[in-house]
Amino acid sequence: GQKEAVQLLLANSAAFQALLAQNWAEAASAAQSGRISNPTFAFESVVTGSETELNRFFTFGLLDLITLPQRSAMANYRVEQVQIRLTAEVVDQVTRVRQAWVRAVAAEQSYKYAAQVLTSAEASAELARRMESVGNFNKLTRARHQAFYADAAIQLATAKQTAVSRKEELVRLLGLDESQTQQLVLPERLPNLPRQPMSPEDVAKQASQERLDIQQAKAALNAAAKAQGLNSVTSLTDIELSVRRGSVSDSSTSSYSTRRGYEVGVKLPIFDWGDLQRDAMNAQTLAAANQLEATIRSAGSSLRENYAAYRTAYDISRHYKDEVIPLRKVISEENVLRYNGMIIGVFELLADSRDQIGAVISAIAAEQQFWLADAALQATLIGRPTSIGVAAISSTSSNTAAGH
Repeated sequence: GQKEAVQLLLANSAAFQALLAQNWAEAASAAQSGRISNPTFAFESVVTGSETELNRFFTFGLLDLITLPQRSAMANYRVEQVQIRLTAEVVDQVTRVRQAWVRAVAAEQSYKYAAQVLTSAEASAELARRMESVGNFNKLTRARHQAFYADAAIQLATAKQTAVSRKEELVRLLGLDESQTQQLVLPERLPNLPRQPMSPEDVAKQASQERLDIQQAKAALNAAAKAQGLNSVTSLTDIELSVRRGSVSDSSTSSYSTRRGYEVGVKLPIFDWGDLQRDAMNAQTLAAANQLEATIRSAGSSLRENYAAYRTAYDISRHYKDEVIPLRKVISEENVLRYNGMIIGVFELLADSRDQIGAVISAIAAEQQFWLADAALQATLIGRPTSIGVAAISSTSSNTAAGH
């Protein structure tokens, strides 16, 4: 099932585990940026004639210590960015698996239907051949049956290859090995449509107030703002403090003395005043602020677009199920009666059979499209907009029109 496919992704996929490990590394690197550099210990020994001087230095970045609270806050924002990005990437992976599962099940369903069509067409072609041999069919009528059988064979081969490709796509996303692939069994058909589609009110209630895309943009802005404040100081200068402790011994006089003190090193902004660094940080903060505003403005639009695609796909699929397929069935039954009464000929019956086949194939495609749009809408509600469902609607419609 679809739910089990998602669980299998989370537990089994090596690519998904690699994604977790990569984000783990990024989170550790982000947290590392909030720590100050380790202090430096130096030992010096100087011999001048009979005099020996030993010095020990303990050096650390004074500016790093002063700005530690800002560094920690900036690191926390960066870690938050990584966590939000990981969540968004997990949602993307889950959405891809859900849609791949839908395509795989629909392709297998279409393949099984194509096999039934071929069996029927093969029987019809054989009957036409026999009737031609006894003089009941002319060569043209028999050729029409044979052409229908040939088309059905091509459609079956195409449907089989599509089913294999869609299943292998799902296998790759789930990260299955050879033995696991052999055990993979999919449902025979897609789930039934829900009795009622989600209403705009339901979508508005389920839409997250803290969407992932908005959270990610906010975290990027906060990190850029903190980095800008820190960079205003560090781009101008740097300060190092060294604590010194030494001793001097003279073997000729047998004297011994100790020395203590400290050194302060300040980087002088003579050649580089850090203005370009500050300009770059200002630009990054401005870009993050505008990106946040753009994300907020587009959030509602993407939600409306995906809901429209979802609702359109539902209405089309429901129309096929409630109207088109029952009408095609009634027409087919009436044409069989008319054929048995010799009111219409076999060519008209064959044409009706082709129309019925086209309607069933289109119904399967419409049902597939609904579940693809449903997965896209669920991802958009969380804050990972995708237009896969919209693109698939236009593609399905054009293919159906071309088939008729």
